[in-house]
Amino acid sequence: MKFGVVVFPGSNCDRDIIEALRTDLKQEVMELWHKDRDLGMFSSEDCIVLPGGFSYGDYLRCGAIAKFSPMMQSVIEFAGKGGKVLGICNGFQILCECGLLPGVLLRNIHQQFVCKNVFIKEAAAVSCEALKIPVAHGEGRYFADDKTLEDLEMHRQIIYRYCDEKCTVNAESNPNGALHNIAGICNKERNVYGMMPHPERACSNELGNEDGKKVFRHLFQLN
Repeated sequence: MKFGVVVFPGSNCDRDIIEALRTDLKQEVMELWHKDRDLGMFSSEDCIVLPGGFSYGDYLRCGAIAKFSPMMQSVIEFAGKGGKVLGICNGFQILCECGLLPGVLLRNIHQQFVCKNVFIKEAAAVSCEALKIPVAHGEGRYFADDKTLEDLEMHRQIIYRYCDEKCTVNAESNPNGALHNIAGICNKERNVYGMMPHPERACSNELGNEDGKKVFRHLFQLN
């Protein structure tokens, strides 16, 4: 499997995800500049990653300008043909802005930037394991109308929820006020994934946390 990491002006987690995939998970990785268009070197078995950061400075609205970049037009076409796409933090915001995922990411309910370790759980897992993954965002509160939330639940499109270290989903474990404690979702076709927590920052033994590897292995069945 090959990964392509899109670099926007303002991205600040592109090096993190490249290092995690290439060094910690031993995957082939290519950098993709936002002004380019060519994704011909990728197949539907590969994955394009939209990293965290502040694309275009978040001057208008998080992800609102990035969705118009030449590369994003190619990413939308790639996803439409079944190619895998992962958006992390600002990447999740971009995926919602361009319509590849439903809903929006709003300002955190307490109106403050949050940067800390949180716990998340696989929403559909039979046996629960709480994964410790960092978050760093000011606009991470997932919101959607009732019909969209009902569809997400019905089609099992919620992939991760915020929880406590004992896997209990509650308001106290929710860092931003996201509805249904949603930390990550996918589309109905299950080839586009978005999440606010940063698994790429939890892939190294040197950092004392490798729970992020479990996220990538869960989503992409990596060895």
